[in-house]
Formats: sequence, structure tokens, C-alpha cells
Amino acid sequence: MSVDFEIKDKYDISDLILIVRVLRAPDGCPWDREQTHESIKKNFIEETYEVIEAINKENPDMLKEELGDVLLQVALHAQMESEKGTFDFNDIANDIVKKLVIRHPHVFGDDIAKNEEEALSSWEKAKAKSKGTKLQSESMLSVPRELPALMRAQKIQHKAAKVGFDWNDVQGAFDKLDEEINELKIALDHGVKSEIEDEFGDVLFSCVNISRFLKVDSEEALTSATDKFLERFKIVEMLANENGVDMKNSSIEELDALWDRAKKIKKCD
Repeated sequence: MSVDFEIKDKYDISDLILIVRVLRAPDGCPWDREQTHESIKKNFIEETYEVIEAINKENPDMLKEELGDVLLQVALHAQMESEKGTFDFNDIANDIVKKLVIRHPHVFGDDIAKNEEEALSSWEKAKAKSKGTKLQSESMLSVPRELPALMRAQKIQHKAAKVGFDWNDVQGAFDKLDEEINELKIALDHGVKSEIEDEFGDVLFSCVNISRFLKVDSEEALTSATDKFLERFKIVEMLANENGVDMKNSSIEELDALWDRAKKIKKCD
């Protein structure tokens, strides 16, 4: 079977758009042809996280490959809409370029931004104007619910703070956390699952509030904490094996002692 695609030594974006069209054509790939926005939406998430992994590993070759996988997802979704006659890849490029011009009045207009903070402020004002946003709650509702929960909470809190709905300092956030922890304990005494879940969510939300005051990214902080736990747990398992300790049948005191040893070993690395 022959397809209308030229094999080259070097390709560009037009070749990517073309090959996706070929793959989804009647005589192309059966799998690609059957995909929908819904069927591959999780692939987009996975590919995006793999880009983040490449950035964290500071691996340019890996980053190039993973960015290509993300670009493929964009091309696939664009082709699906092109087949319906709604829009194509060029329409996407056109819209994002126009948006960038509008959102940068300090570059393409009369606004002045002398630093990063002023540039961000100019961007936000232009964004609100272009969207016709008048209430801050409208801006908050624009934060996708599909974002990771910690990231979404931090973004919404940041938007609320912009109109003065915030603690004066971090102590207020700490006091609120103490209040929410006490309410969680009361919910535990009541034993109602929905109430416990509700109060536990408030505790997490309060923790995010503290991270915002400390200028810490809550999502990254939790990821690092999980990594740290995993590294220490690996050492705990190693120590248990070396000392003939059956972790499943050990007391929490014995395991905690191994944990303390693991922390000391890790600090010495």
C-alpha cells in the first residue's frame, strides 16, 4: 500500500500536519482513524507530564522527544476538527498569535512594563479586558477544575488575594489551619464519612494557603515530600532485611526506630 507522504531526511511542522492527515485517512492507520478527542484526552495529560519529567531531569534530548509527543497530540486534535470543517492547525496558530499580541500591550501597545511583576500585571489586565471579566469570581471560575487539586487551590487563592480576600500575614493562615484540624477531629468523633472528607479538604486547602504565603509551590512541595518518603522507605526496607526484621509483624515502635535510622543515613548522603 502506498500513501501520499514523502520520506525525507528532515521534516518540519507542515510534514507533521500532513502525516497526521494521512494516518487518519480511509487508507491510513485503523487505530489513528478511530480516535476521538475523548479517547485520547488522557494521552495528552500523560505526554505533558513526561515533558515535566524531562525538564526535571534536565535532559534536552528527552525534552525534544516529549515536546514532539505533545505536539502530535495538538496535531491530532486539530485534524479531527479539520475533518468536521470547524478549524485546523493554522487556525490554532492564528488564534494564539492574536492572543499573544493582545495580552502583551507592554510590547505591542502603549503600556510600559519595567520588570516581571509589571509585565504580569499588564497581562492580567489585558486578559480581563479581552474576556470581559468584571467579577473576580468569574476569573476564579475560569481556573479549570481538571487541574491537579493543589495547583487549582493555589491559583484560586491567589486570585482571591488580588482583591484583598486574604490574611494579613502567614500567622493568620497558620491559625486557620489549627482551626480546621480541630474541626476535622470533631468530624472524626462524629464518624460521618462525608463530614470527615469535607473537613479534611479544608485542612488541605489551609495548607495550600500557608504554602502561598511562604512562596512555595504546593504541588512541587508534595511531590518532593513523596520522593523523600520513598527514598527513606527504601532504606527502611534495606535495614529490615539486613537485621532480619519482618516489617509486617513488627510493632510501630520498631518500624519508627528503623525510620529514624533511615533519616540519619539519608542526611549523611
